[in-house]
Amino acid sequence: MKLIERAQYLQRLIDVIGTPDIKVITGIRRSGKSKLMEALKSYIEKNIVNCNIIHINFNLPETEQLKTHTTLYEYINSLYIDGAQNFVLIDEIQMCTDFEKAVNWIHSQEKYDIFITGSNAFLLSSDLATLFTGRTLEFHVFPFSYSEYLTYYELENSPANFDKYIFEGGMAGSYVYRNDNDKYNYISSVFDTLVIRDIKQKYNIRKPLLLNKLSDYMMDNIGNLASVRSLAKSLSISEDSITNKTVNSYLEYLCNAFAFYRIKRYDIRGKKYLSSSEKYYLSDHSFRYAKLGTKNMDYGRVIENIVAIELKRRGYELYVGVLYHKEIDFVAVRRNEKVYIQVADNISEDETFNREVSPLLSIKDAYPRILLARTGHAEYQYEGIHIIDLGKWLTEYSPKME
Repeated sequence: MKLIERAQYLQRLIDVIGTPDIKVITGIRRSGKSKLMEALKSYIEKNIVNCNIIHINFNLPETEQLKTHTTLYEYINSLYIDGAQNFVLIDEIQMCTDFEKAVNWIHSQEKYDIFITGSNAFLLSSDLATLFTGRTLEFHVFPFSYSEYLTYYELENSPANFDKYIFEGGMAGSYVYRNDNDKYNYISSVFDTLVIRDIKQKYNIRKPLLLNKLSDYMMDNIGNLASVRSLAKSLSISEDSITNKTVNSYLEYLCNAFAFYRIKRYDIRGKKYLSSSEKYYLSDHSFRYAKLGTKNMDYGRVIENIVAIELKRRGYELYVGVLYHKEIDFVAVRRNEKVYIQVADNISEDETFNREVSPLLSIKDAYPRILLARTGHAEYQYEGIHIIDLGKWLTEYSPKME
C-alpha cells in the first residue's frame, strides 16, 4: 500500500519525545494510527543515538503469549537496556487483558518513553485519567483530509477531484481497491465490523438492531438538529419501547468510538450553551455513501460534514451558532481565536447567497466571518465577510494542529 507522510501528526509526537507522560494515539479504526506509530519508530531509529525500541503490535501472531498484563510487563522489562533511551511502542493495546495495569507498572519505573494506540471503545478520552495513574497526552488522528487525498493520488485541487473526494472520502485503506464496489464494501466493513463490533463488545449492547438503526438514521441526517427525544420518537416507529435513556447511551457510545462528533449549540448574543438540540457529524463522510448510497443525498450537508471534520482536524472546538433565530453553521474556537463560518455548495444564485450571508451579517462583534462555498474564484469580501472557495480553503489555507 502506498504511504504518504502525515508530517503534522508525526511532528506532534516528535515534540513530546522524552516527556514523562503516557502518550496515547486515538482515532477511529483504520484512520492511520498504526502507520503513524511506524513512522515514529522510523524517526527514532534514524535520529536518536543509543535508542532501544520495544515495539509490540498485538495484531501480529507472535504477540499471542503477551496478552496478559503480567506477561506483557515481564516481556518489556526483559528487553530493557541500561544506559540506552528506552522506548515502548504498543499497538492495539486493548487486546491485552488488564492492559492498564501493565502500562501503569512500566510507567511507574520512570525509565521508558511510552506511546500506545488502541481501539477507541477501550481507550476513551474520558477514561484515560481513570485508566492510567500517570499523566496522559492524547493525540487524535483523523481520516485523510482532502489535501492528503490529493497528495496520495498526486492530483491538483479541482471541482472534479473534489467530487471524487465527496464519494471516496478519507478512509485510506479503501484506496488500494480499483473497483468502486470493493471500495465501499471495505468502508462499510470498517464501520460495521470494527466500530459497531467494538461498541457491542465493550458495552454488552442489549439491542444491537437499535444501535444499527440509530447509526444509519444519524448518517442520513448529518448536520440536522437532533435531540434524544426526537431520535427516540423517530426510531420508535419500527422498534417497541425505546427510551430516551437508551438512545442517549447509544449516542454516547457512538461518539466515544469517534464514529460521530457531537456539536452543541451556542447562543451568541446570550453567550451561553443551549441543551435543547445538537448536531452530529460523521468522522468520515464516506461512511454515509458506503452504507446508504445516494438515498436522500444532500451534498450541502456532506460538504458541511467535510468542513466540520477539517475544523476538528485543525484543533478547533466547534459550536452551532444561534443569533436572533438565525443559525451560523460553525462557531470555531481555538484558545483566544474565534471565527464564524457558514458553509454552502453553490452560491451563484442571489437568493442562496443572501440566505447564507444573512446570519453572518447579524453578528456585530469583531471576530472574522467566513462563507465557504464552491465559488471557483479567488477570495473576496462582501460587507466584511470573507468569501472563500471551499477547495482552496481545504488545501491552501494551512491547518494548525494543536
